[in-house]
Amino acid sequence: MNTTSMCQTSSSHNTTGLHMHRHSPTHTSFNWGHESRIIFSGWPGSSSGMYALALFFVFGLAVIVECLSYRSMVKPEANKVAAWFFKTAMHTIRAGLSYVVMLAVMSFNGGVFLAAVFGHAVGFLVFGSKAFGKHGDGGTEKVPNLSPRI
Repeated sequence: MNTTSMCQTSSSHNTTGLHMHRHSPTHTSFNWGHESRIIFSGWPGSSSGMYALALFFVFGLAVIVECLSYRSMVKPEANKVAAWFFKTAMHTIRAGLSYVVMLAVMSFNGGVFLAAVFGHAVGFLVFGSKAFGKHGDGGTEKVPNLSPRI
C-alpha cells in the first residue's frame, strides 16, 4: 500500500473540514458584533434588523420563563389530577424555554447575553417581586420553590 497517497487523502480531508469551519465560526469568548449565529444556522444573518429581532426574541423568552416561574395559573378549587397535569405541562414548557434561552446565550454574543439577563430581570420585577403585584394581600403570597430551575 502506498503511504504517500494515504497521507494526501487524509490531508485533503482535513483541508475540507477546515474550509467548512471558516464559514461558520464558533466563538469561545464574548463577541459584540451583530453578525452572529443564534440558535439556528443562518439566523439572524448579517442584517442589523434581524439581529435586533433576535435580541427582542431572547428578551421575550426570558420574560416568559420568569412569568411561568412565578405565576400559578391553576385555581385552588380545580380538579387535583387536572391541576397536576397542567402544572407538569407548564413546568415542561418553562424548562424547554429556559434551555432555548441558554442555547442563545451559548452563542457567546454579548448582546444576546445582556438581552437574556435583562429579560430575566424585567420578568422577575413584573412577576416575582411585589413591585407590580396585588396590593393589600399582606405579603402572604407564597413564592414557589425554584430549586430545579435552570
